[in-house]
Amino acid sequence: MRMRKKRHGSERLLALSALLYPNADKIFESPEKVFGNTNPIKLEVGCGKGDFVTALSERDTEFNYIALERVADVAVCAVEKYAKQRGLGRLGSNGGWQTPDGELYKDGAAWDIPAEIRGNVRFIVGEANDIITLMPDNTLAGIIANFSDPWARKAGYDKRRLTHPAYLENYKRVLIPDGTFSFKTDNDDLFDYTVEMLPTVGFEIRYMTRDLHNSERAASNIVTEYERNFTEKGINIKMLEAVPVK
Repeated sequence: MRMRKKRHGSERLLALSALLYPNADKIFESPEKVFGNTNPIKLEVGCGKGDFVTALSERDTEFNYIALERVADVAVCAVEKYAKQRGLGRLGSNGGWQTPDGELYKDGAAWDIPAEIRGNVRFIVGEANDIITLMPDNTLAGIIANFSDPWARKAGYDKRRLTHPAYLENYKRVLIPDGTFSFKTDNDDLFDYTVEMLPTVGFEIRYMTRDLHNSERAASNIVTEYERNFTEKGINIKMLEAVPVK
């Protein structure tokens, strides 16, 4: 279902633009300046409304995260959710973003959030392959793709799948030798397709389950509202982890 266009979405995104990855066309030129440290970086491809990366970044603080979302109206939700969870304020009652001390940023004003409270996530609005193509080889500790659009195989739509070989080849290139590709889906066909495609481009599947919530990984699994909607309908969640063979 297509998300309804966010009112004043561009202005809302601008207000929290300090949480966007700067100069995304020059990504990894100086990530240590962006994050203020040299921690390894993981990328979530298609972060949606930000539930997963917000929870993950709080739990696994030894990593930095880039959250990539192609739909700007969805990215607005993700950035605002992350900001609120970090205690950076809330949406203003009459629009804009209100900081904890009550200052309101709206109508194109951007809050220069102090670097020390921005946390370990930066967001990018853009197409996955466009952004990943810009990344140098061997730069990411992990790539995460959760509940991506399954796109039917018919009529060549599978080329849009985030686990099509064209994408997987790029993932393999940018992952460090022991980097991990993590994948979750509710869709049986997409999961089978991904299992089939990974070895063809040089990935080794190290872990796989077709019933994540009843597996040994259940306790460490971050369950978002989106995921819970599927499980409440009796749909099993499929999950795998793979590493590049270089």
